[in-house]
Amino acid sequence: MKETVVRAGDRLVMDAVRRSGPWPAVLAVAAIGGAAAELALPYVVGRTVDGFVSARPGTASWLAACAVIVAGIMLCESAGVWARGASSAYAAARLRLSVLRHVLGVGPAATRRFPEGELVTRAGLNAEEAGRAPEAVTGALALLVPTLGALAALTLIDPVLTATLVAGIALILFVLRAFLRATTTIAGGYQEVQGEIAVRLVDALGGARTIAAAGTADRETRRVLAPMDRLRAHGMELWRANASAGVQAGLIVPLVEVAVLAVGGLRLAAGELTIGELYAAARYAVLGAALSTSLGYIGGLARARAAAERVAEILGLPTTRYGTRLLPATHPPAGTSAAPAGRGTVDFRGVTMPGLAVDELVIPAGSVTAVVGRSGSGKSLLAALAARLADPAGGTVLLDGVPLPELDRAELRRAIGYAFERPVLVGDTVGAAIGLGADGQGVVAAAATAACADGFIRRLPGGYATPMADTPLSGGERQRIGLARAFAQGERLLVLDDATSSLDTVTERQVGTALTADPRGRTRLIVAHRLTTASRADRVVWLEDGRVLGHAPHHELWADPRYRAVFQGPQELGGSDGRGGDLS
Repeated sequence: MKETVVRAGDRLVMDAVRRSGPWPAVLAVAAIGGAAAELALPYVVGRTVDGFVSARPGTASWLAACAVIVAGIMLCESAGVWARGASSAYAAARLRLSVLRHVLGVGPAATRRFPEGELVTRAGLNAEEAGRAPEAVTGALALLVPTLGALAALTLIDPVLTATLVAGIALILFVLRAFLRATTTIAGGYQEVQGEIAVRLVDALGGARTIAAAGTADRETRRVLAPMDRLRAHGMELWRANASAGVQAGLIVPLVEVAVLAVGGLRLAAGELTIGELYAAARYAVLGAALSTSLGYIGGLARARAAAERVAEILGLPTTRYGTRLLPATHPPAGTSAAPAGRGTVDFRGVTMPGLAVDELVIPAGSVTAVVGRSGSGKSLLAALAARLADPAGGTVLLDGVPLPELDRAELRRAIGYAFERPVLVGDTVGAAIGLGADGQGVVAAAATAACADGFIRRLPGGYATPMADTPLSGGERQRIGLARAFAQGERLLVLDDATSSLDTVTERQVGTALTADPRGRTRLIVAHRLTTASRADRVVWLEDGRVLGHAPHHELWADPRYRAVFQGPQELGGSDGRGGDLS
């Protein structure tokens, strides 16, 4: 499994290089141009030196050529600096966008696999580090140009010098390979601890009010920062790996240069080299050993590989796949306001998944169905399956006779509205958060009215146009906007997962009345904890340990003491008649 992730990370690195726009090409041209100029410079300088020594005519032209080459090297360096920054920014932005789209395509399964802080770290910091791959790869490869050019030039001067340089380059490549492998592993550990700290910080921010009320800020700070010792240890390992490789390369490079000069000196003494050729050979030895200066690029590539492995784990999550089918067109009986036959029928057939097993269950079209059960009985799982926020491991869920996975994505989301216990409101304004693309202000206002949210929204400074960032909301107000969003979206099915838990009794009753008397005749599936909600429903699905113990009207199930025990508490059992009323 680890090897698979590593290969996926390396593929992601190469993909970042290939798809970073024009900048890697600009960087490559600048690097190759600069390397070619550096290769030409020793030869030109050698000819200039020989010209001055022997007083040859035309030496001034060689001197002018030296100046032109130096200017070209400076120009290539400037273009390379610009291209490195641009390529990294482009690659990181593209990778972040890919991660964001993929996470949204995976849906809730992404947060079940990775905590929120881990997702943020991988989509932010790790994507940025992986985005530096084009700079690292191009820079490292560009250093091969002067090395190969130096080998070719030395071969033209004297093949014996080439053999000496090849031996030194082999040692440098061995050091770089070991450094890349070690640094990739250490950087991966460093990034893993960063993600762990981010997870703890996000958890602490989510419970900030509880921490403040309990007076445990100091203890929570220590908990969040507890991994810092391991982070420091990984940082020290990175420093030692860099220092060790730097020392090794630093020892090899002068040895290579001395060896080339020694051999060249012997050839000069034998009359087989000129002074200018010996100078050129010395310069080519320096250029040939330039691979030793790639430690920075190799370190960047190691960090990019480690980060890409972490990003690849997210991109490897399977996305939710959709079909192309549409729901059957249905129409209400002429002259009536009843729900169309079959419009909103939900059918569970042999559904199995961890925590839930439903052999056969049909939610009739246009009905109000409450889902009740003890904590952990599978209520939210059933609701998520009905809205296709999750897919079963076995069996299928159908809406109006069409399996949910076969539905077109837009058709599915148009047909089903979902309200959560703790809704996250997405949109620039309050109206946009409710509508999410719904046509017409009338639809938004009607949905808000049904959710008992229209009154407090109109009291806001800008009404429905008030920016969400400027709208402080209580838990109940946020939940009512979430309800309004579901009312505005779902054309056939409304799924409410404990979506009225923060409402006061009066508001909850008003919302319940709106649900019961929905003029659009939609099917309503409500995860309920309150007795009054169950008593108002047409039918109740009673779950226990992930299995359906009963599916019948509330008053019929009330005869079973196990069903009554679901609604624990003397305030609901002692004086209740099973219809949400008071016997006294």
